[in-house]
Amino acid sequence: MTFFTSEYESKLDAKGRLVLPARIKAQLPEGDGQELVIRRGFEPCLIVYPMVEFKKVFSKISSLSEFNEEYRKLQRNFLSGVVTVELDGNGRFLIPKAMLTYAQIEKDAMLVGTGSKVEIWNPTIYEKHQIQDPSELSKLAEKYLNE
Repeated sequence: MTFFTSEYESKLDAKGRLVLPARIKAQLPEGDGQELVIRRGFEPCLIVYPMVEFKKVFSKISSLSEFNEEYRKLQRNFLSGVVTVELDGNGRFLIPKAMLTYAQIEKDAMLVGTGSKVEIWNPTIYEKHQIQDPSELSKLAEKYLNE
């Protein structure tokens, strides 16, 4: 089971490649660990899944009925923003320019482990999406984790 946590500062190289931090790379599943799936996030960020984790999401999306208009809209918009990449020998992967534009990432990037996936953010935008008030975090934890 993959389990990504923490924040990692990183930089893209001139070709738009990002080095996967060693701690994240170490959590990739054996076998298909070199193959990753990137999708546009719901917020202005990118989501990176190991292939095994993306297959779980894909199974849910693809099982929706094509005869329902909302399901088709979800499938179309969710899956059109997906690309498969492979890590090279140096642990780097190329992020398509359109995805970098979507997430407003130019050079600096913040990688954030969120369990079964990793988010890639423009650091300034990421900071704006962080909870600044500890009491707000406490209320969310009480609401969703105190069941």
